[in-house]
Amino acid sequence: MISYPSPSTSSYTPESTSLPKVDSAVESISFIEATETKVIAVTAQHWRLFVVAVLLVSVPVFVQAPLVRSLPLLSLLATVGWWALSKRLLAQPKTQVWGDLLMGFTWTWLAGSLYWGWFRWEPYFHLPIESIGLPFAVWGIFRNQGKVGHFFYLGSLLGTAITDIYFYLVNLMPHWRALMQVNEELARPIFHSAIAQVQTPWGMGWALVLVISLLSFSLLPLRSSKLHWWVFGGAILSTILVDGLFWVGACLA
Repeated sequence: MISYPSPSTSSYTPESTSLPKVDSAVESISFIEATETKVIAVTAQHWRLFVVAVLLVSVPVFVQAPLVRSLPLLSLLATVGWWALSKRLLAQPKTQVWGDLLMGFTWTWLAGSLYWGWFRWEPYFHLPIESIGLPFAVWGIFRNQGKVGHFFYLGSLLGTAITDIYFYLVNLMPHWRALMQVNEELARPIFHSAIAQVQTPWGMGWALVLVISLLSFSLLPLRSSKLHWWVFGGAILSTILVDGLFWVGACLA
């Protein structure tokens, strides 16, 4: 008689085919989405500050200039309003960076009101008066405070300094002084004389240096991820826009 072994319960157990936990997958996706959103928000903030920095230098030139000519004291007193608004924005976490930027703009407004209101007939006083906030900016940066506003002010000041140096080199200071002392009807021949001075090989050569310098100082800071460097670059870039508009205005005079 042939006997067969009795069937036994197999010890084989199928491999686990359970899928990864759904919760873990959702958490991973949420983390990726949050990271991407954060990067986009930071990039948008950089560009917003950059554009506003450009506008805060270029637009007030055409708003403050007529105001300071006719009502210099009102322009000077407006500095208090800008300062109060910047302090209010600084007190709120959501608007703190804008208050910081506006505080730097307040220094440029103050300097512009002082110079163009009472000293515009003397071009050699321009840069010293525009530098009125320089000690405070340097001190704030040294203490790591208010960098956005301080770098905006420094960018605006550097753009002004480069333009003034060009005026010195091309000998445009006499034209500047003369323009501040005559009315619009007598300004046309002065503009034409200044344009002729700029269109010489010496003037055109230094104009090229001016443009390259301003572009370099405005674009190189954009390689940084720091907000204050973007504001710095925007303030300098606006100098090119303002200088270009004045050049077009002089040619059309």
